[in-house]
Amino acid sequence: MKVLIIFVIIGLIVVIYAVAGYNSFIKMKNRIEEAFATMDVYLKKRWDLIPNLVNTVKGYAEHEKSTLEAVTSMRRQSYDNMTADEKIEANKVLGAGLGRLIATAEAYPELKADAGFRQLSDQLNAIENDIANSRKYYNATVREMNTKIETFPSNIIAGIFHFTRYRMYEVESPAERDNVKVEF
Repeated sequence: MKVLIIFVIIGLIVVIYAVAGYNSFIKMKNRIEEAFATMDVYLKKRWDLIPNLVNTVKGYAEHEKSTLEAVTSMRRQSYDNMTADEKIEANKVLGAGLGRLIATAEAYPELKADAGFRQLSDQLNAIENDIANSRKYYNATVREMNTKIETFPSNIIAGIFHFTRYRMYEVESPAERDNVKVEF
């Protein structure tokens, strides 16, 4: 009888741990989704701002067509239909193209003096700061989840319920690591 009681108590402890562990993973997953959604709002704002910026630069830099076309072609994809990973990749490419666009714009003093361009560049600067802050929060929540998935004994619960590592939002190429100057 004592052995049965001990097995029941051990069984209850295991069930309680499994439920608590599962709930903990769900909370972390929801935090990651919330963090990505916040970052996604800023990425979408930047995505929508780009055509205005490109059109403003076009008027001044018609012969810089290849740079402008690269940014514009990237922007043609439908942002709303992309997966989270596709959005991360697209914004990496867009960020690199944006750097080239800004460098092109800096070559035209009369463009830098244009009020519309200044307003767009100020908006872009604010959005870039928001993206950086939201990316930090997103990566922190991903780090927390990935650590929990890999550490014992929570890795057992993660394996049972098929929780997998999330992808960090990282800058991968040296060109992307260069600061995009938005000072006009």
